[in-house]
Amino acid sequence: MGRNALARPCPGRRPTVSSTGELRHTALDALHRSLGATMTDFAGWDMPLRYGSERDEHIAVRTKAGLFDLSHMGEITVTGPQAAALLDFALVGNIGGVKPGRARYTMICRADGGILDDLIVYRLGETEYMVVANASNAQVVLDALTERAAGFDAEVRDDRDAYALLAVQGPESPGILKSLTDADLDGLKYYAGLPGTVAGVPALIARTGYTGEDGFELFVKPGHAVELWQALTKAGEGVGLVPCGLSCRDTLRLEAGMPLYGHELSTSLTPFDAGLGRVVKFEKEGDFVGREALREAAARAEQNPPRVLVGLVAEGRRVPRAGYAVVAGGEVIGEVTSGAPSPTLGKPIAMAYVDAAHAAPGSAGVGVDIRGSHEPYEVVALPFYKRQK
Repeated sequence: MGRNALARPCPGRRPTVSSTGELRHTALDALHRSLGATMTDFAGWDMPLRYGSERDEHIAVRTKAGLFDLSHMGEITVTGPQAAALLDFALVGNIGGVKPGRARYTMICRADGGILDDLIVYRLGETEYMVVANASNAQVVLDALTERAAGFDAEVRDDRDAYALLAVQGPESPGILKSLTDADLDGLKYYAGLPGTVAGVPALIARTGYTGEDGFELFVKPGHAVELWQALTKAGEGVGLVPCGLSCRDTLRLEAGMPLYGHELSTSLTPFDAGLGRVVKFEKEGDFVGREALREAAARAEQNPPRVLVGLVAEGRRVPRAGYAVVAGGEVIGEVTSGAPSPTLGKPIAMAYVDAAHAAPGSAGVGVDIRGSHEPYEVVALPFYKRQK
């Protein structure tokens, strides 16, 4: 992927909210309002929560296609002869091993092993990478990367103002995008990206997503966002594409068993505590931040398994929420991290960390304490939903 895939302005550091304390707005803000979106404060951004029925939006993504504005995500560019070495030191993954045009899911941890954020890193070229952070942690990640860059021949650049990010997700998304681009979508693998033109707009086309469905994320200049949204909307008219808000994005990722920072991930957990130790690459060359603490966490997890992230499916209709206690035999054995009604399963579901002794699918006698009532739940393996390839 070439450096000129997208011409970028030179943005400076910015706060989560504006200097006046007002919410930030994406380039699509007026369009969302014209569509009647219900807006919400998300990490200092005024974002669409839903346009109509969140259940209908959810089902559209599962069966047809949905269009999301994800411009609140934080893009940070790392360039220079030692860009790979810096990222290998700063992050837990083997970023130097990522080939140009590919992406990798990884994490940035504190020295004590606590998770600062989970990330997707795209290798744009031989010496250029784009780190995509969660909106709520973008400044934290930027600050950590900048601090960790000391001594490396590499530049860390805040590019959050340089991009708008649109996502089209769902089984109809390849056909919709193919009608608007000559890019080789058939050859574009999962967790890969390539520069291209979509509806005449220069874009970085990535085959990633957070819904459990096939789909694409399109990084473009903010000035092209409205034009691209309208082109995608028109291309998807005949196959059921609908605009989608953050509410259905959350239920989609929950069904797909995907973690959300602040719920399944936090600074109080290491990747091993979260069941994601596979992202930590001890075999890579050189030191990295948190290596020693994470080795200890790995050994601890092997000797004394931590609480395990599991799925819970309600036998009744009451919906569990984050923070609710998971119980068995009158004892607290865990805690719900995310919960919601599942449009696909037709029942309330939750993800929860539970003691290893109760983590096996089908474990008997497990319930959730919902306002003093112990509601029965079935323990299941994650994810709740997996698309048919």
